[in-house]
Amino acid sequence: MKLLLIACLSPKTGNYATAVRIRSHIEKAGHTCELRDAADFASSTDVANLVSQSPPFEGVLVIHLFKAGRLLLDTQVPFGVIFGGTDINEDVKVEQKRVVMEQVLLRARFAVAFSDRLKEAAELFLRCQSSKIYVQPQGVQTEATEEFCWNEFLTSSGLDGQHEDDLRVFLLVCGLRRVKDPLYLLEAFSEWHQEDPLNVLIVIGPKVEAAVQRTAGVFLSPERSQQELHAAVKRSFAVVNSSISEGMSAAILEAMDLGVPVLARDVPGNAAIVQRERTGLLFASPQEFVHQSQRLLSDGELRERLVRNGKIYVEKHHSLTPERETYQRLVDTLLWA
Repeated sequence: MKLLLIACLSPKTGNYATAVRIRSHIEKAGHTCELRDAADFASSTDVANLVSQSPPFEGVLVIHLFKAGRLLLDTQVPFGVIFGGTDINEDVKVEQKRVVMEQVLLRARFAVAFSDRLKEAAELFLRCQSSKIYVQPQGVQTEATEEFCWNEFLTSSGLDGQHEDDLRVFLLVCGLRRVKDPLYLLEAFSEWHQEDPLNVLIVIGPKVEAAVQRTAGVFLSPERSQQELHAAVKRSFAVVNSSISEGMSAAILEAMDLGVPVLARDVPGNAAIVQRERTGLLFASPQEFVHQSQRLLSDGELRERLVRNGKIYVEKHHSLTPERETYQRLVDTLLWA
């Protein structure tokens, strides 16, 4: 079976990694799967033309109900959709987008939500068949490069490399996008850094904002390959997520798998995978973030418990095997008449 997979493919992002992983699952079932960036298409007509080329595509899979799903409205081949997170958490608030997403969902053979909460939100805000939506948590696979140099990473992020073994690096993996809200913690973290200069926040992402560059204790690092990113996570004191909205944060799950504690903003997507005080710490304000970070610094037993439970949680709920089986089974439904 020849399949087309459309997603938002900014390089070195969680979305890109998810799309590549799902393509791998499909191809292991013996199908051909072509991965394309939603930004490559100006309209649904472009996708319809591509799909009908010889030899034609027999099915389409998209990640993100609005950004990619809207491109399928002129497509006649069967398709399935995977919720991205911002589609259900944010785009449904815009009436024009909501109407489009309902049209896409009505025609889709199936839809996949990363969590029960995301499925419940879709059922609440969109007219859809509940039986059409399947819950499949994201699978996690980490691989840290052995060639990673921590001192070079710190230096390239703007730190002078001194006291590198004493630094407590909080890592925010996001890219400077509005929904990731990297500016949320800047002021509170900077004040805390001035009290204790060994606490630093490094933001990894493809874009630079002047506000970040001017903030004491906050540093920027260019985007990295997945293997380099995982190596940086392993050397960090904690991984931070400050997003306004999340579907299911790959960075959080990868940190748990790598044995690093997580501090996450208390939004539904994060609360679905971070069990308060058990697999991570949640915060509802910048001040609470600092408080939780201080607890993590002073309470070794708390840190060990979060690391241990986080690893167990990922191994139990985010294995690649059930994810692979789910997508292979759902793709088969696209063959049905």
